[in-house]
Amino acid sequence: MVRGFAGSWCARFAERHQAALSFALLVGGYVIYLLVGAGIFSAIELPYEQELRQELKTARQEFLKENNCVSDERLDQLLVRALEASNYGVSVLGNDNEPNWDFVSSLFFTSTVLTTTGYGHTVPLSDEGKTFCVFYSLFGIPITLLFLSAVVQRIMVLVTRRPVAYFHRRWGMSKSKLAAIHATCLIVIMTLFLLIIPACIFITVEKDWSFLESLYFCFISLTTIGLGDYVPGETHSKEANPHRQLYRLAITVYLLLGLVCVLVVLETCCELPQMRSLRQRFFREKTRDLDSETTTIISRDHMTDQLTDTADHLPVISSVSEQAASLRQEGKPSSSTPYTLASGCQ
Repeated sequence: MVRGFAGSWCARFAERHQAALSFALLVGGYVIYLLVGAGIFSAIELPYEQELRQELKTARQEFLKENNCVSDERLDQLLVRALEASNYGVSVLGNDNEPNWDFVSSLFFTSTVLTTTGYGHTVPLSDEGKTFCVFYSLFGIPITLLFLSAVVQRIMVLVTRRPVAYFHRRWGMSKSKLAAIHATCLIVIMTLFLLIIPACIFITVEKDWSFLESLYFCFISLTTIGLGDYVPGETHSKEANPHRQLYRLAITVYLLLGLVCVLVVLETCCELPQMRSLRQRFFREKTRDLDSETTTIISRDHMTDQLTDTADHLPVISSVSEQAASLRQEGKPSSSTPYTLASGCQ
């Protein structure tokens, strides 16, 4: 009897706190995902790092043996200064290349800052530039988010909502199935035009990049990760890239348009009915904690979803013109048939 009572109590507790328990499992799963990712990256990259360290140590020793006039301390000073300059986007490998702070390069920098991509290959050198970057980003990033949100919502109407509604009325297919098919097609199209084709273009322009490295750069950039290990247009010879300004401008346009397209795809996936039901598993607001207006809106949304789900399983109702045509085909009553009067009117 005690076991039955405990089992029923546990069942009631799990049912009552289902959203909280699901959210706790989500947090635990995310932490495990972080730990597994850290372990895999450490297992893959640590041997390569150790090998690179050994190569640099060997190259340093060979250089000092071949150049007895260079002391170990002077070499350290030169390497430290070269690394500091490289962190600021200035390379010692041929200082006759174009500057990093012309107008087009600055435009590329502002686009990476405001979209939070931030490659880190070019950074402000002066204290005035660092201070201006802080205040510029402080106001610019919220404005950029507002701009991207407005653009994405307008595109969503044309690219996602209207097509799904049109084919739903045209074919009578379930909206959830149509939305899933549409999202899949959108992902395939965006992958082709934002990742595959640009990667093929980059391997022809950037001679040192492979297709994997080009694809890696496109994905890292459009997802605003921006590690900065691959930056287009950073060649140290004018012969390799004679139109550096135009190339940088084209990269800036690609990053902005690509980011908008990626946000459209993400918003389309977030609006899927399957994703809505999945989110409701982890968070459900208590109606008593909300005001009356919010409660009314939520109840209307639930009623709309229920009506939409019910309508998806109903047969398609033909239009008025189609019903009229079917009635004509069935035939009208014969005109020779006399009308029967009521008994009271005879």
